[in-house]
Amino acid sequence: MHNHLTASDTIAAQVRRHRTRLGMSREQLAAECERLGATGLTYAALVSIESGRRKPDGSRRREVTADELLTLGLALAVPPLLLMLPLGSEQTVPTVPNRDPRDPYTVWKWWTGEETPTLGGPVDGRHFPETQPIGENGPKWSRAWAESAYPASLYPEFERRRQAAHKAHLRADATFAKRRTDKEGHTAAETDYVHRLEELAMHINEMQQAGLTIPALRPAWIEYMQGLDMLDDPDSIHPKGTE
Repeated sequence: MHNHLTASDTIAAQVRRHRTRLGMSREQLAAECERLGATGLTYAALVSIESGRRKPDGSRRREVTADELLTLGLALAVPPLLLMLPLGSEQTVPTVPNRDPRDPYTVWKWWTGEETPTLGGPVDGRHFPETQPIGENGPKWSRAWAESAYPASLYPEFERRRQAAHKAHLRADATFAKRRTDKEGHTAAETDYVHRLEELAMHINEMQQAGLTIPALRPAWIEYMQGLDMLDDPDSIHPKGTE
């Protein structure tokens, strides 16, 4: 049987909840959406979204588009994904029409690519990934998902390693003057800085092998990594401030 509850129903309830929390009227929310350029999110549109008016077949008359989800989140000062997947306030949320609702955090990890969706089942209370191939001669569904979701794991790790290199850089700078005055060898902080840059360079190489664009980096970091032959393709990395 078709499940008429959709993500738009969850979004509508969360829009109403956060609008009330902020003390905003629908007119004020519509004005804020217009300021952000979403002129279609009028007072009447918000009434239709929040009320969840139905067609004779039970489906919503007004679904929320992806563009509108982004606008509503920004207008209400709420991460847009939380409007659709309200962590901690709902037990389950809709998934796709012919599959069971699931807990918000499970679906959250599907959206972010952290986990392979488990749409099959349940069998003995457990759900599992789809097992069928894509098309007649295509790859298995779970394999295709893993390949396409690969960048979703690489960019957060890049940011973690970039932050680690930045902190190590600050610690190394703090000890540089003392090392120069005392004429000592490399400090532990400077050694750690080189180690963090090496870890970042290894991850950059992995991202390049996957054909991904590398975010801009400090020119000094690029020069340092290039000088120590850490980068496979340094010319493809843009220094900050040169784009």
